[in-house]
Amino acid sequence: MTTGYAELHCLSNFSFQRGASSARELFERAARLGYQALAITDECTLAGIVRAWQASKDIDLPLIIGSEIQIEDGPKLILLVENLTGYQTLCRLITRARRRAEKGRYQLLAEDLSEPLDGLLAIWIAHQPGADLEGCWLRERFPERLWLGIELHRGPDDALRLHQWQALATRLNLPAVACGDVHMHARGRRALQDCMTAIRHHLPVAEAGRYLFPNGERHLRRYEELLELYPPELLAETLRIAERCQFDLNQLEYRYPHELVPAGHNATSWLCELVEDGVRWRWPDGVTLKVRAQIEHELQLIAELKYENYFLTVHDLVRWAREQGILCQGRGSAANSTVCFALGITELDPMRTGSRLLFERFLSRERKEPPDIDVDFEHERREEVIQYVFRRYGRARAALTAVVSTYHATGALRDVAKALSLPPDQINALADCCGRWSDRVPDDERLREAGFDPSSPVLHRVLVLTGQLIGFPRHLSQHPGGFVISEHALETLVPVENASMAERTVIQWDKDDLDLVGLLKVDVLALGMLSALRRCFNLIEHYRGTRWTIASLPQEDRATYEMISRADTVGVFQIESRAQMAMLPRLRPKTFYDLVIQVAIVRPGPIQGDMVHPYLRRRNNEEEVKYPSDELKPVFERTLGVPLFQEQVMELAIVAAEYTPGEADELRRSMAAWKRHGGLEHHRQRLTKRMLAKGYEADFIARIFEQIKGFGSYGFPESHAASFALLTYASCWLK
Repeated sequence: MTTGYAELHCLSNFSFQRGASSARELFERAARLGYQALAITDECTLAGIVRAWQASKDIDLPLIIGSEIQIEDGPKLILLVENLTGYQTLCRLITRARRRAEKGRYQLLAEDLSEPLDGLLAIWIAHQPGADLEGCWLRERFPERLWLGIELHRGPDDALRLHQWQALATRLNLPAVACGDVHMHARGRRALQDCMTAIRHHLPVAEAGRYLFPNGERHLRRYEELLELYPPELLAETLRIAERCQFDLNQLEYRYPHELVPAGHNATSWLCELVEDGVRWRWPDGVTLKVRAQIEHELQLIAELKYENYFLTVHDLVRWAREQGILCQGRGSAANSTVCFALGITELDPMRTGSRLLFERFLSRERKEPPDIDVDFEHERREEVIQYVFRRYGRARAALTAVVSTYHATGALRDVAKALSLPPDQINALADCCGRWSDRVPDDERLREAGFDPSSPVLHRVLVLTGQLIGFPRHLSQHPGGFVISEHALETLVPVENASMAERTVIQWDKDDLDLVGLLKVDVLALGMLSALRRCFNLIEHYRGTRWTIASLPQEDRATYEMISRADTVGVFQIESRAQMAMLPRLRPKTFYDLVIQVAIVRPGPIQGDMVHPYLRRRNNEEEVKYPSDELKPVFERTLGVPLFQEQVMELAIVAAEYTPGEADELRRSMAAWKRHGGLEHHRQRLTKRMLAKGYEADFIARIFEQIKGFGSYGFPESHAASFALLTYASCWLK
């Protein structure tokens, strides 16, 4: 008989306040124990399955996708995905159960299993050994695809339970299989699992006894331990089931909607025609050869990567908004695109800014990632745009993406301390020891300052459990405006559930997971300044008869820059904070690109990297403009030799540290995510080693790396700064 084991019933921490381990922790331990496969079966959700898939690939241990579900007034099942059809069936069942209930709950009815369930394997977790009728009903629903799951956790009656469940399986002619009902990767997480259970039931741990597990056996156990509990044939059956489950998320085929293309055109020809219309609108006197060449280059790359329908969708949103008189503007990396400018998606002409905006920062064949277009709409009317998307594509094909809300130190500490029965005044005092968004428990010195004894056993327990809980997912929130739109029903790709707001639905995947599975997102965001600008434009048209737009305002108006240099900027966009107003008389912007720098310079990246004062001294001729090397002069010339933007750090890595464009993009991603996931240390070592070898000073390298870490707090790409600077200029000109 084949020896080995595959765990088929395992919850990760995406079974909120039930699972006490992350998918990565589970896969790492399963691999160490020699498991052949691991199923992640979070309760009626696939919210964490993309991260489990990534962990599975990194650790090279097969993932079985599944879900634990409790049928209302019926049996409990573990549904495992056998193939693509089964995955789509599971998504449909979860969607139906979630859409039927309020946010955070689900309701699956027996009648939901009356439709075809091809491609799904089912493990029945019977509540009692005499449930023959229930088993017969399930056997009809899952012919040749139903097992009776036997879960033993060293209870006082394990031998009796094993005998009773095997007898039930024999009577119903069902195969039996061993399952672990795993809630944590290792026994050491039992205290956290107890604490989370108490939090879920709004009780102190001391009063939650009937909800807690009697021991710590619901972890990934060694094969030898399992052999002490289960007959070998029940363990071998797990491998036969695992062998049948061959579905992988890379089998999903996502297609963008095609109905925006009129008869007689394909997506490519229709996009080209719309761009030509935009060229005549944006450049009524004709375009230069440089602009024409850039447009042709962009259209060729868009067609090569097959993103035409994505651009058509965003254009349709912007077109509809303008027809309704809703002011809007694309921003972020889309500002690098001349095609986006011609389509009216952005208001910034990339050829105007004087910067080195690069289309490849927005879209490139090397990065192999979908474009990301953020469009700001008037905050008072954005809901109209959101409802237009739902009407245009239907709720089956359009939904907002989710955001996984995780525990920060303050929230984790409050929940744990309350579960461990600390009095409210102590809970508040402990929470005050943490920064608002901190992800670290307070140190001993801070605790002593607040009057706590760090050596207290109770406090030690609170802090240890808090440290384990920090970073765990707490619940799913809705993204402010990130839409996923599909040619086919979204429930064939990912489950959909209700949002807390009426008339909104969200998919179960976090916005950061979409790129990994190839789903495209359109961001429908809100900006209050656009509402203010629209009202100003309406007033001017009413009283003076002139209709201005953001793009048509007079450029480089001297009076506007004089007002800005006096720091007379109360009420305008981006540069009215005290820090910005203190900087304005020192920087004294005279051109649009000066405004781009002004918007970006008062940010954690340049400040933490000690780049602000050197730039000001050089701008005011108080310091000679020097470059770290001749090869870096083209990179830093526009900012007087001082790196201020994310793109410059990427270019520096390519030029001075011999990064490939793909590696530089990995550095960009690491800059954005290092506070959450780490991952910058190998870049620091690599940059330092290569730049020292090429003769760069250690002090310069250290300051560059501090700036990179600052970008992790709030990185500002040049294209983003340029988009915001346009609104800054417009609001200042109107003032």
